[in-house]
Amino acid sequence: MKESFWTHLDALIQSSELVIDRPKGSTHPRYGALVYPLDYGYLEGTSAGDGDGIDVWRGSLPGNRLVAAVCTVDLLKRDTEVKLLLGCSEAEQAMVCDFHNSGEYMAAILVRREAG
Repeated sequence: MKESFWTHLDALIQSSELVIDRPKGSTHPRYGALVYPLDYGYLEGTSAGDGDGIDVWRGSLPGNRLVAAVCTVDLLKRDTEVKLLLGCSEAEQAMVCDFHNSGEYMAAILVRREAG
């Protein structure tokens, strides 16, 4: 995968404030059965396809290193999104994928950043 994709994302992350608006263990505002397995938020001052800030999952590893992105398709919202995974271990990356693949209307794939 082209490294410029990841370095451009790194630049966005470094120049933006990370806002965690759904801490680990909190429930989704509209779907109370969905519990966030990790901190979830967005990059302040950025814009994703839905007009809100770029979504971010924050794991337990030190620092905010971008380790992967998850691409989602939501049939109810009729949209697709890219969510960034910062400081997420392999197990946490799997948790995020499972979270987004848990219902019949949403599916996701994980794109891992190559080590380097």
